[in-house]
Amino acid sequence: MAEEKQAASDNGFDIREELKKLPASPGVYLMHGPRDEVIYVGKAVNLKNRVRQYFQSPRGKTAKILKMISLIRRFEYIVVDSELEALVLENNLIKEYRPKYNTLLKDDKTYPYIKVSVDEAYPRIYMTRRVKKDKARYFGPYTSGLAVKETIDLLHKLFRVRTCSRNLPRDIGKERPCLYYHIGQCDAPCAGAISQFDYRMQVEKALEFLQGKYEPVKKYLTRQMEEASENMEFEKAIEYRDLLKAIAEIATRQKVTSTDTDDRDIIGVYSEKQEAVAQVFFIRDGRLIGRESFHLEVDEKDALPEIVLSFVKQFYTGTPYIPKEIWLQTEIEGGDLIEEWLSKVRGQRVYLRYPKKGQKEKLVEMAVQNAKLVLEKESDRMKREELRTIGAFGELRDLLGLPELHRIEAYDISNTNGFESVGSMVVYQDGSPKRSDYRKFRIRSVTGPNDYASMKEVLTRRFAHGLRDREEGARQNSFTRFPDLILMDGGKGQVGIAESVLSELEIDICVCGMVKDDRHRTRGLYFRGQELPIDPHSEAFRLITRIQDETHRFAIEYHKSLRGKAGVHSVLDDIRGIGTVRRRALMKHFKGIEELKAATVEEIASLPEMDGASARNVYDFFHGEKC
Repeated sequence: MAEEKQAASDNGFDIREELKKLPASPGVYLMHGPRDEVIYVGKAVNLKNRVRQYFQSPRGKTAKILKMISLIRRFEYIVVDSELEALVLENNLIKEYRPKYNTLLKDDKTYPYIKVSVDEAYPRIYMTRRVKKDKARYFGPYTSGLAVKETIDLLHKLFRVRTCSRNLPRDIGKERPCLYYHIGQCDAPCAGAISQFDYRMQVEKALEFLQGKYEPVKKYLTRQMEEASENMEFEKAIEYRDLLKAIAEIATRQKVTSTDTDDRDIIGVYSEKQEAVAQVFFIRDGRLIGRESFHLEVDEKDALPEIVLSFVKQFYTGTPYIPKEIWLQTEIEGGDLIEEWLSKVRGQRVYLRYPKKGQKEKLVEMAVQNAKLVLEKESDRMKREELRTIGAFGELRDLLGLPELHRIEAYDISNTNGFESVGSMVVYQDGSPKRSDYRKFRIRSVTGPNDYASMKEVLTRRFAHGLRDREEGARQNSFTRFPDLILMDGGKGQVGIAESVLSELEIDICVCGMVKDDRHRTRGLYFRGQELPIDPHSEAFRLITRIQDETHRFAIEYHKSLRGKAGVHSVLDDIRGIGTVRRRALMKHFKGIEELKAATVEEIASLPEMDGASARNVYDFFHGEKC
């Protein structure tokens, strides 16, 4: 494949000049936005004609495309040899960059398959998530990994196929049979207990079972159960009964949908505003073995064929198995090319079908209706989630009278009797935790359980760091992004500390504190010198509680990790003659560093673990002479 990549020059990108250089060849183009991010990926039979269209008359272009065009700062392209290569490359680049203005498949799922390694002398049956182009038999995809494991367990019990990965027949007789042989779930080919011919016959029965031919096995088990019952062997009868129940459950999952045995996917898409759902029915050997729904980000003006086309391209780029037929509710642009691409990937002919009448149309319509139900259910959930997040931010913004509220930072201090203090910074963006921006601080300048001083150090370090990064032109990070509101887990005192730090650094950020009642429950907010009541049943109150709990959790988790790593390194570790035993004794006896500082040499030496020299070292450490 011949490739040519157009890059931006250091002196700027002249779109008009670069349009003149576009080749009249098939290829893929990438549109870059203001931050040089990829905002759109497309393919073209003729790059020159296709890319130029974006910068010509706006007539006929949707609002989405016009908005995207306004953001383009440069483009690049890759020339390929055919439209099919362009299609494959386009799909891969969309998956890599996930551009904002492409219709995107949100879900990135891998499905489990049942693999029967018929290419081995003594085949195995196991679960896999990768379908290879080998001689093995694959069954699936299944939408439930648990269902696959249950089916494989049943196959081992019914047909006694091996589970080990020994190289047979090379290793026959080298080791004793494993536990599965002794519990009757393997015929031990590894020990030569069954011939290769008889073993392959068992595997053939397992293959028939996987194809949905349950009746021979059910008749056999029923006969065995009745014989065991007549012979008063009730435990065996119960085992056979349980196996019959397991077969019935698997048969229920795999409902017959047609009389033929072709593999096909039936796809139904339903869209509303900026959301769409695709429902896929997986038909294997004429049976419905599962279904799955997929969410897409779309523009409300996107046409249905365009959405269906985008889904088909993205879904089959990621799935390891492609069936013989794909049924769709509407014809898509370039269907012949899609068939050619899918056939090449599958290694056999693939057909796109558009059923228009009869039972086939009803099946497609059923997929569409299921997609609609999923979207409606998801919309209700999203509305609840929006009320819980963005809605709660809006309530809090209105309560505090802020012009806007998108980012909140909350802080907490955690320590053990003042001997080791840490600080945590938790960030909420538009109502949801933004964990990538969380930060931890190990207190450096404060000794003892002084939460105010520790908080001052944390806030000073955080915002000084942010100012420094901004001045140096650093890339955006959790420090350069300043919050719209700082939330303190305390009232007037904590707010005062934060406001003093911001004043010293000449930063204008609102600070809000939580006022507690006698039971240490939040009863109101302290903001701009006054207490504001807050409804404990409001979404804003619930949000504040979540932020408060998350800040505590993050601080305590960090503190525990330090204790776990080094038994907590404290200032006492820097004193000569103070090891683990003496440090623990001092921490247990004295309530904090300040109380230890105030103690005399005699009081320190009175502890059983201490002697005169070590007591003197501790006293001198805190009173001028560092030991």
